[in-house]
Amino acid sequence: MSEMQKTIRKSISFSGAGIHTGVVTKMTLKPAEENTGIRFIRVDLDNHPEIKADVTNVFATERSTSLRKSDAKIHTVEHILAAITGAKIDNIIIEVDNVEIPILDGSAKRFSEKIEEAGLITQNAKREYFEIKRPIIFRDEETGSKLAATPSDYYEIDVEINYNSQILGIQHATLNTISDFKTEIASSRTFCFLHELEELIDNNLVKGGDINNAIVIVENKLSNKKLIELKKVFNNPKIKVSKNGYLNNLTLRYKNEAARHKLLDIVGDLSLVGRPIKGKITALKPGHKNNTKFAKKLKEIMMQQVSETVPEINFKEAPLYNKERIKKILPHRDPFLFIDEIREIGEDFIIGVKFVRADEEYFKGHFPGEPVMPGVLQLETMAQTGGVLILSTVPNPEDYLTFFMKIEDARFKQKVVPGDTIIFRLNLISPIRRGLCHMRGVGFVNGKIVVEASLLAKIAPKK
Repeated sequence: MSEMQKTIRKSISFSGAGIHTGVVTKMTLKPAEENTGIRFIRVDLDNHPEIKADVTNVFATERSTSLRKSDAKIHTVEHILAAITGAKIDNIIIEVDNVEIPILDGSAKRFSEKIEEAGLITQNAKREYFEIKRPIIFRDEETGSKLAATPSDYYEIDVEINYNSQILGIQHATLNTISDFKTEIASSRTFCFLHELEELIDNNLVKGGDINNAIVIVENKLSNKKLIELKKVFNNPKIKVSKNGYLNNLTLRYKNEAARHKLLDIVGDLSLVGRPIKGKITALKPGHKNNTKFAKKLKEIMMQQVSETVPEINFKEAPLYNKERIKKILPHRDPFLFIDEIREIGEDFIIGVKFVRADEEYFKGHFPGEPVMPGVLQLETMAQTGGVLILSTVPNPEDYLTFFMKIEDARFKQKVVPGDTIIFRLNLISPIRRGLCHMRGVGFVNGKIVVEASLLAKIAPKK
């Protein structure tokens, strides 16, 4: 039986300061419809812009992961994303009235607890996994960081951290299944070294930090002058260094709390792939920068897998767009309008259908004794499908034209003949920006790939 998508049963609210900006943000998690995914909404900005929790929207990874869509930004998203992933939530709206997610106690503990209290509801759409089918490896030679994904029936993660620190030592953390996230990982708090803290303070960061939401590791002896400065920064005269090397004698929740928090960050950062993962992640010296680079690599492979999966179409149901409606979007007309139906349009994909008929004009001259649909016309049909996707993003599509600028990696794998039905699926390789659209398209006949290519297109207003 297929696993179904889930969302929260009722809304949940949080309020608190952001660790880096210090701004106080109210955040409300709300139920969302099937196939919505995870979306942030900046309710404090005009028109309430949405920012999809997607790795293509990552713009900063210094000490946290930040997303941006146009001029709207949201900082430090990894902890709430980890809690959502750990709860196996597929669809949720996250409304925020400021630029940074509340840090709370520096972990995902309260997020996970509140989500569990609210409860989940099962929805009427199938949960789609990104299944790791072969080893995928990412290395950063400069930092010695390595992340790998290998096949597994579960989402499991193994982390090793090594900061050459006598206090931390080499630490490991393991999550055998994402179902254990709340009990094993969620309460692990963020941490930093004192020398990093001093640098962050000098750069006007950690405005929302205090001794209750971050573990501070003190490697070297602290002078009285620096101790006095820290007391002023945190407005706390009782700050001191414990014998075990932590600021303010903080009691650890786990001996390997630092490694567990790094695992927490991985769960949050890799959620930006856009689908729940089924596979084992092994990470050495992870961090937000390399986590998100790895997420981008995973998403590229995921999208390739998706594009090679035959779309399921019920031809007894009416299409989303028939040919007459397509004519209201595309400027093409017979005999050069080849796409017959649009079956589905998503935020980053489209599915179209071409019924290859024996009476089409080009068959009169292209091997009339043994007619074959020319490959260039298969590409043109694919391009027209992509054109509908692009033009569906503008208010008045009839006022625009689509110009294809580049076709790459085109391959023709099977003959297409009269009587065939080509099902095209095109996925965005990157978000549409400044009228430019980069897509990967695949055409199927009887469950087999017949044509595939990458297309770059641009839309421009009619003169």
